[in-house]
Amino acid sequence: MKRIVAAILCTSLAYSVACQRPEETEDWSRKPEKVTPGEGTKPPSDAIVLYGGPEDIEKWESERKGPARWDAGEVLTIVPGKGGIRTKQAFGDVQLHVEWRVPAGVEGKGQDRGNSGIFLMGLYEVQVLDSYENETYYNGQASSIYKQHIPLVNASRPPGKWQTYDIIFRAPRFNSDGTLAEPAFATVIHNGVLVQNHVELLGPTRYIGKPAYKAHPEKLPLMIQDHDHTDSFRNIWIREL
Repeated sequence: MKRIVAAILCTSLAYSVACQRPEETEDWSRKPEKVTPGEGTKPPSDAIVLYGGPEDIEKWESERKGPARWDAGEVLTIVPGKGGIRTKQAFGDVQLHVEWRVPAGVEGKGQDRGNSGIFLMGLYEVQVLDSYENETYYNGQASSIYKQHIPLVNASRPPGKWQTYDIIFRAPRFNSDGTLAEPAFATVIHNGVLVQNHVELLGPTRYIGKPAYKAHPEKLPLMIQDHDHTDSFRNIWIREL
């Protein structure tokens, strides 16, 4: 009789959860690969180091074609007028870590103050700028998705101090006919502070006008902009997702 009552109760929607076994909700379908986390400035074991020292300049090229012509020492420094640089390897969905610094003696104001940019896929910009005590349009300050999304807060350090971006980027998807299937999304952590929370990108970065998607390859190079300022970069690594 007890078994009959239990069976009746377990067929009732109200009591079905209580009658389940713990093993029914265990998932053994995919064992996560082992990754050793980085310590200090060391990247995770599965990361691709894009710049850790002068030897890594060989992983970059000029956006104007030919070798990258920036100052490649212990840190990578923009040589104004030489053009931006891009990775020789192409990427799609990524986790990206970049450390950057505007010069301690930076001059100018607004956008003319340590201006550069991290261009995911060479198209989607996270702005680099001195925004410590420097007013400009808010969707153009440091850690903005340039001309699209204002950062949640201003987490900038003073000029001359190293700053970090940790970026999670999901590339857009296109249908076979070239129409947009899914937009790009980005999450940005600036100096350990969440400033862009899985925001939807409206299209590639544009200085004038509204962005709009146009079909492009699934993977494209990462680009760092030359905007006539001697910003420096170090400890750049990326993980393909």
